[in-house]
Amino acid sequence: MGSIYLIRHGQASLGAADYDVLSPVGIKQSQLLGDYLNTLNVRFDRCYAGNMKRQIDTCHHALEQIPDAPSREIAIDAGFNEYRSDEVMHTYLPRILETQPDARHFVENAGEHRKEFQKVFSQVITSWITDENCPEGCQSWPEFVAQVRAGLKRVIEAADRGQTIGIFTSGGMITAALQLITGMPATSAFELNWQIVNTSVSRLQYRKDKLSLASFNSQAHLDIHQRAEWVTYR
Repeated sequence: MGSIYLIRHGQASLGAADYDVLSPVGIKQSQLLGDYLNTLNVRFDRCYAGNMKRQIDTCHHALEQIPDAPSREIAIDAGFNEYRSDEVMHTYLPRILETQPDARHFVENAGEHRKEFQKVFSQVITSWITDENCPEGCQSWPEFVAQVRAGLKRVIEAADRGQTIGIFTSGGMITAALQLITGMPATSAFELNWQIVNTSVSRLQYRKDKLSLASFNSQAHLDIHQRAEWVTYR
C-alpha cells in the first residue's frame, strides 16, 4: 500500500491584516518538520497543496530541509483548500450575537483574545456543521466533504502503486478526511479538529480501492525539542 501524509500548515497570522501568511513560528515549524522527515528518510514522490499561501509555503520550507527530495514541484489542487471560514463566520456569527453580543469584539480582535475567539469560532462551526439547511451562498459541510473526497480521489487515481504522497493542507480538510474514512459524525470529528497541531502529520494508507487511517496528528518533530511555544493550534 502507498502512503498519503496529510500535513497541516504552519502557524498563520491570526489577527494580522492577512491571515494567510506564515508567522515566524509557522516558518520554524515547517523547517522542523522537513528536518524530521529527512531524518526518517521520508521522501515524497508527489507533493500537493491547496492554493492557499500558508499551505504552499509550509511545503516549500519543509522540502528545503530535504536535500535529495525526488521532486520540489507542488501540484496545486483547490480540493485541499480550507473551508471558507470568512463565509461561514459571516453567515453564522449573527446567530451567536443574539445571545452573546460581546462575541463580535473577540472576532474582530482575535489576535489579542485567542481563547475567547476560539470559543466563539467553535460555536460558529458547530452551528454550520449541524445546519441541515445551509443558507444559499455558503458552502455546506457536506459540500466541503465532497470537495475533499474528490481531491483525494484525484490523487489516488494519479498515483503509481506504493508511492509516498505529501498533501500540505489545513485542519478542516484533515477533519473531513477523518470523517470520510471513519464514518464518525461531523461533531465528533470537529472535537478532534481542535486538537490538530500546526504542521502535524496524519498518515493514510491507500490502494486504488481502499483508503484507511494509519496515524493521526503526530507532532513528534516539535515535541523532541521541548519548546512549548512551538506547539500551536491556530
